[in-house]
Amino acid sequence: MEIAWKGVMPAVTTKFTKQDTLDLEMFGVNIRAQLDAGVHGIILGGTLGEASTLTDDEKNTLIQTTVDLVQGKVPVIINIAEQTTKGAIEAAHTAEKYGANGLMMLPPMRYKANDHETVTYFKAVAAETAMPIMVYNNPIDYGIEVKLNMFETLLEHKNIQAVKESTRDISNITRIRNRFGDRLKILSGVDTLALESLLLGADGWVAGLVCAFPEETVAIYELAHAGRIAEALEIYRWFLPLLELDISPQLVQNIKLAEVATGIGTEQVRAPRLPLQGAERQRVLQIIEAGLKTRPVLPNYKALQPC
Repeated sequence: MEIAWKGVMPAVTTKFTKQDTLDLEMFGVNIRAQLDAGVHGIILGGTLGEASTLTDDEKNTLIQTTVDLVQGKVPVIINIAEQTTKGAIEAAHTAEKYGANGLMMLPPMRYKANDHETVTYFKAVAAETAMPIMVYNNPIDYGIEVKLNMFETLLEHKNIQAVKESTRDISNITRIRNRFGDRLKILSGVDTLALESLLLGADGWVAGLVCAFPEETVAIYELAHAGRIAEALEIYRWFLPLLELDISPQLVQNIKLAEVATGIGTEQVRAPRLPLQGAERQRVLQIIEAGLKTRPVLPNYKALQPC
């Protein structure tokens, strides 16, 4: 399957039971809600998916389950966050074996690779798979920046096609577009900069709070894409206090609380993560409750045509 690398792509959470096993029933509820809202892809095994706590078998089960649920309607993309080049190549092969359509790739984990090592890492994986790749560029959280000169070399591989832009430097979108045109698709990776990114020319949004609010998230994208900026902005302004729950070390717990509130998730996380407690829990619940009380009435965004 070719991937257009546009629109809203949820970085979905992994659902667990109280017995700390995969909750595939509730996972299915959430994936169906995403599809009903009109998302353009599903991303598995990212930070929100608690990937570092999942076994290989659990990751494979999630891929297979998602492929069965989406029935080819949207691409299924698996995140790769490995410590070794060999491990990343193996993860790519496994993802393809179990039905994934594309990869979202972080630079090497733990070791702070230099520019040459980082480029060599991405190129080694790209050479070993035909699947399309989106590079996850998040120097703030992961300590390695993929610079424009590095992308110049990476784009020698036709299957390196997109970047999840999470540098927090909003002008980087313009730099990428000026340098590479449409050769490198750009997806915003920061919820609180999403509409700004779309208006500056980003092709899509790898979203977090979409896990709890899929319709509102897709509506913002479709309205912006159709040139109805004022309507997109009105929803985005309502959404911002909720979107800020994504920029926190406890983003998984925050977003899972929001999923409970909207009926498409559970609060279960996998240790060492624990559910929020005390004053912080009450603070997050107040933000969610305020958002629900003022939840906007959405236009028929699915019928919109791009401007």
